[in-house]
Amino acid sequence: MQSSVPAPPLWNERNLRRAIDAAGVALWSWNVDTDDFAMDDQGCTLWHVPRGGEVTFEHLSAHIHPADRDRVRAAFVGTRGIVGPYEIDFRIMIGEEIRWISARGVGNDAGMHLRQMFGVFLNVTGRKQAEEGHELLAGEMSHRVKNLLAIASGLTQITSRSTTTAAEMATELTARLAALGRAHDLVRPLPGHQGDAALLGDLLSVLLSPYEDMGAFSGRIRVAVPRMGVSELAATTLALVIHELATNSLKYGALSAEAGTLDVSGSTVDDEILIVWTERGGPTVPAAGGPQGYGSKMLARSVNGQLGGSISYDWSVDGLIVNLRIKADRLAA
Repeated sequence: MQSSVPAPPLWNERNLRRAIDAAGVALWSWNVDTDDFAMDDQGCTLWHVPRGGEVTFEHLSAHIHPADRDRVRAAFVGTRGIVGPYEIDFRIMIGEEIRWISARGVGNDAGMHLRQMFGVFLNVTGRKQAEEGHELLAGEMSHRVKNLLAIASGLTQITSRSTTTAAEMATELTARLAALGRAHDLVRPLPGHQGDAALLGDLLSVLLSPYEDMGAFSGRIRVAVPRMGVSELAATTLALVIHELATNSLKYGALSAEAGTLDVSGSTVDDEILIVWTERGGPTVPAAGGPQGYGSKMLARSVNGQLGGSISYDWSVDGLIVNLRIKADRLAA
């Protein structure tokens, strides 16, 4: 027998509030004359301000990221001149945490009542981080493609100097290009808990062998580093760093000159591995000035983030010297 008690109405104020809370929507109102700002509990939590206290737009401005503050203020004032709905995305700072907020409402005074404007705040931090990640990936992919083209061009020039026939050049160039991918073939377990990808010397040797007629342990490229294992994650990051340095050397440094030499040495200093990249015999390269290029930023981010270390450059008269410091536990972890 069915109950005679009627079902509660779906469309009521309490259920609407539940829906708003479930969607993570914070409600706000703004008095355009007094600058007073009011928010619901969700908004106060989002902005980390006390509930029930007096809040003005200027109070909230203290939480807005300094780079966005003027833009947000101008945008809120300018919304009164916008016909229809508007949306403003900006960053706020809660201690050390940065959140992305999307403010939405209706402009052109259409949504105003008793000199108050109304709208919502949404926490869009996850979406913004995903967008930044996609932009970073797109930029990195573009940079890598350009580097691959530069490497192919440079290797072609190197090979043309050491061969006399088209057949010899095709054979050697194919071998050099194939060697660029051999670092991935080094991924294998190592005995004695030395890491799970490769030995450091093997990895560097394979990465640099395309640029050397006789291999990375002789001729104009010399590799001398301590025997230690490199993990798969660290090997990927280190390969990115070495490829970037080699590409720049092939474009502008010692590897661009027939008589140029490259020395890669390593040592252990306390809990760090120091790798010194020394170029000699190449064209004079002025010290880098102004904003860093994408490649330099990518190197710094990779070394600092994945390897827990640092990278520094010495633009000496004799040639570039790069000091690469890596945390020992990050190299084999």
